[in-house]
Amino acid sequence: MSDRKRSTALALASALAGSAVLFTAPAAHAAVVDVAYDCKTPIGDKSAVSPIDIKAVKEGNGYKLTVSFQKGVSSSPIELGKGAMSPSAVVLVGGAEKASVPVSGPPNPEAIPPDTPIKITDLSGTYTPRKSGKVTFTAGVLTIKAMGTTTTCTPGNSPGPSLELDVTAPGGGGAQPGGDTTGNSAGNSAGNSTGDTLPQTGPTDSALALGTLGGTVLLTGAAGVLWLTRRGQRARS
Repeated sequence: MSDRKRSTALALASALAGSAVLFTAPAAHAAVVDVAYDCKTPIGDKSAVSPIDIKAVKEGNGYKLTVSFQKGVSSSPIELGKGAMSPSAVVLVGGAEKASVPVSGPPNPEAIPPDTPIKITDLSGTYTPRKSGKVTFTAGVLTIKAMGTTTTCTPGNSPGPSLELDVTAPGGGGAQPGGDTTGNSAGNSAGNSTGDTLPQTGPTDSALALGTLGGTVLLTGAAGVLWLTRRGQRARS
């Protein structure tokens, strides 16, 4: 391969690589958030702090949410045998629309000793957006049912969102200011959502626009290099 052809190939490869980098703007922002739960138990009030992680995976017209507890919450004065405890919770949706999504998980896979923080299994549920746009997901009320009793744990520190995501509603429904959505509401509402937001890594729309512009400029430059190369070859012949 001649030096001129090699230079042309490198220029084209650089242009394509540059446009690919610009197009990889993040569409989501996640953080592990400490949630201070105030729990109403059959034997009195208890409190515990657990870092909460929320993930979302696109599934069909909706998004599968998974809520992970990194520390135990509340406790029992007696041992809870294998499968004796069933957890559920609510995830609060804010931003483009307001909603609450019920999530639940399997019973405890192992016995829980007495006076030991109860490890909550991963909870999951499906969120189907009714409006397209940027939404946030925040931990809401946690409910623990065990041996005929119910413990309700409410976030007491107004935690911020664990996840911020750009979503697309089925049919491309556009975001509109105001109004609440109840289609994803759980029977056990989590109360008011917070107005806290997490730091942004950069506006997604602006990043995509920059990616489009940058890709166009780079590809145009590569086309110019190819045109000059072919013109030089015709001149020599």
